[in-house]
Amino acid sequence: MNKTHKIFELCIVIPCYNEGKRLKFHEFNLFLKKHKQVLICFVNDGSSDNTNVVIQQFNASFLENSTLLSLEKNQGKAEAVRQGILFANKNFSFKNIAYLDADLSTSLEECYRISQQIKEETIFAFGSRVSKIDTNIERKKYRFLVGRFIATLISIQLDLAVYDTQCGCKVFKNEITAPLFKEKFISKWLFDVEIFHRLIVLYGKQNMKIICKEESLNSWIDTDDSKVKMTYFLKLWLDLLRIRNRYKSVKQIMK
Repeated sequence: MNKTHKIFELCIVIPCYNEGKRLKFHEFNLFLKKHKQVLICFVNDGSSDNTNVVIQQFNASFLENSTLLSLEKNQGKAEAVRQGILFANKNFSFKNIAYLDADLSTSLEECYRISQQIKEETIFAFGSRVSKIDTNIERKKYRFLVGRFIATLISIQLDLAVYDTQCGCKVFKNEITAPLFKEKFISKWLFDVEIFHRLIVLYGKQNMKIICKEESLNSWIDTDDSKVKMTYFLKLWLDLLRIRNRYKSVKQIMK
């Protein structure tokens, strides 16, 4: 069956920038052999290394279950994810769609497990890095402390009890992605926050507990070469302010 006519259970968008040496093709290989109803959509975000070549080589072995969108110029994670979702929607059929970090700090199996939370009322599910006695969350202490401080500010801004908006594993019922990803995001890295704001605008804050599911991860492994540099944490306040003002204005217009 041609994959353009196949209805997949799940599509996973993987944004990639200079990931030629880091992509864990062995894990993608094992996963796709087990989950033939899943489509992997790699997005090469204008890489300057051999990312495009190695993905094409991998895809040659999984013509039914993998595809590649290659962007000419680097546009940042937010736009790479958005373009990947729009590309997948235009060219393939699937029930749910997710995006996941290329380093697989959240595993493909975890992403698939979280996708099972998408049901009739639940249209959005996302991973949460909650360190408990029965989980394996390996995160550098300074990143954890900074991350918790930022997460608290984001939760206050959203006026929602969200523990972890920034985990790189998000899953959506496909029917909601057209309005959710129609417009470009303000921030290259804090676009996850904008997704929550857009959901609030589209469905109302009172319904967020019904339509959203925050699922604790069993495992999450921090990587040494994260694309988000610590220096960005000195600048993210401006992004948060711009996001708050943008969606505050949108809510006022909709009233």
